[in-house]
Amino acid sequence: MTLYRRPSSIKRSLLVLLLPSGIGLMALAWFVHGFLLETTSQTFVISQLKDEAAFLEHQIRQSGGKIDTLRTGDYFQELFHHAFAIQSPSQTLVSPQSWTALLSPLLQSDQQGAIRVREANASDVPSDVLAFRKSFLVGDQRWVVVVSEDMTALRDSQAGLHAWTAIVSILLILLLVGVIWVAIVLSMRPIVSLQAALKELQIGQISRINVQAPEEFRPLVQQLNLLLDSLDRRLKRSRDALANLSHSVKTPIAAVRQVLEDTARPLDDDLRHEMASRLSDIDKQLEAEMRRSRLAGPQAGTNSYPVKQARDLLWMLGRLYPDKSFELSTDLSDEQRWPIEQHDLNEILGNLLDNAGKWSSRCVELLLENDLETIRIVVSDDGPGVAEEAIGQLGKRGLRLDEQTPGHGLGLAIVDDIVQRYDGKLILERIRHGGLKASVELSMSPNFAEQFQG
Repeated sequence: MTLYRRPSSIKRSLLVLLLPSGIGLMALAWFVHGFLLETTSQTFVISQLKDEAAFLEHQIRQSGGKIDTLRTGDYFQELFHHAFAIQSPSQTLVSPQSWTALLSPLLQSDQQGAIRVREANASDVPSDVLAFRKSFLVGDQRWVVVVSEDMTALRDSQAGLHAWTAIVSILLILLLVGVIWVAIVLSMRPIVSLQAALKELQIGQISRINVQAPEEFRPLVQQLNLLLDSLDRRLKRSRDALANLSHSVKTPIAAVRQVLEDTARPLDDDLRHEMASRLSDIDKQLEAEMRRSRLAGPQAGTNSYPVKQARDLLWMLGRLYPDKSFELSTDLSDEQRWPIEQHDLNEILGNLLDNAGKWSSRCVELLLENDLETIRIVVSDDGPGVAEEAIGQLGKRGLRLDEQTPGHGLGLAIVDDIVQRYDGKLILERIRHGGLKASVELSMSPNFAEQFQG
C-alpha cells in the first residue's frame, strides 16, 4: 500500500512539501533554543558562583581564617542572593541555616567545581540546586567553600521564555503559511496565462503561444511552437505534393484514356510503347512523391546515431561496390546522438555515398563531426568530378535524375530538400586533384548543444 501519493496539482505539491518542512524546522529551532537557553544560563550561573567562591576565599585569607568576622547577619546571602557554606577544621558556617542539610554533604564531598543537585532528600530546600565547591589552604589548614543558587526560579523563568518562544514560533508558522500561499499564487500566474493561451489555441483564436512564461517553462513553450510549425510545414508539403502529383499524373492518364477509348484506332507496337512510356512516367512520379512523403524533417523527440548508421551504410555499399574503398573519419562515439530523424539521416548519407561510390575511382571518404553549433557531413570521392558550370545546377528539382541514370545529380534533390527542412545548407565543390566534395551543414539545437558540451 502506498503511503504517499504525489499530488497532481503544483500548488498542492508545494504546500505538502513546504509546510511540513517549515513546521519541522520551527520545531527543531524551538528545541535548539531550549537547549541553548539551558546551557547558556547554567554557564552564566557557574561563572557567578565561581567568582563569589573566589571572593569568599579572598575574605577568609584577609581575615586570617577568623570567620567570626564574616557572620554579620547573613551578609553574603543578602549581597549575592546565594546560599553559601564555609568549613574550617574547627567550625562550619552555613547561610541560610535552612540549607544546612543540603550543603553539608557537599562540604564533605571530594568533587571540585560545579555540582548539580536535583531532587534533594532534605525538606524545606529547593529541588534543583547548582553549587560551586572550592577547597584551599590557609596556612596549614584546609578550608572548603560552597556557593549555591536555587535553579527553580531560573528554570521557571526559562520555561516562561521558552513558552513564549513556542507561541512566537506558531505565529511565524501561520505567517509562513500565508507567505507560501501568496508566493505560490504569484508564481502560478504565468502558468495560468499559459493555460489560457492553450485554450485560445485550441479554439483557434491564436496560432502560436506568445506568453511570457517563466524560465522553467520556456523550453516547453518553444517546443510547442516548433511542433505547431512542423505540423504546418507538413500540411503545406502534403498539399503541395498532392497538387504536384495531380498535375503530373493528369496529362499521362488523359492520354492513355484517350487511346483506350478510341476503338477505331488499333493498338500497334508504337502505340503500346507510347502507353508504356506514359505509365512509366506516372510510376516515377508516384515513387518520387512517396519518397518525399517519408521525409520527416526536424521535430521534437527524434534523434539518430550517426556513427552506427554510417557504418551500416558503408558496409552495405562496400558489398555493392567491392572494388572501391569506403572510409569513415570521425571523433564521435557510437552513442553520440544528432537531432535528425533516422530515415532523414539515412537518406542524406545513402544518396551522397551512393553518388560518390558510382563515380569514384578507388576511394570514398565520409567525415562526421559536430561542435556546439554545427553538424557537418562531408562526402568526397576521387572520381572525374563535375564541371564548374554544372555544379550550380546539381540538386535542382527540375534536374533531378532517377536512380538508374549515372551522374552526380542522383539523389541530390532529395538531400537538398531534407537539408532545407533542417534550415541547413548543401555545398558542392570540386576537389583540386579531381572528384567532388559534398558538404552538409546543419545547426545544432540548444538542447543537444548542452548535452554535447556536458
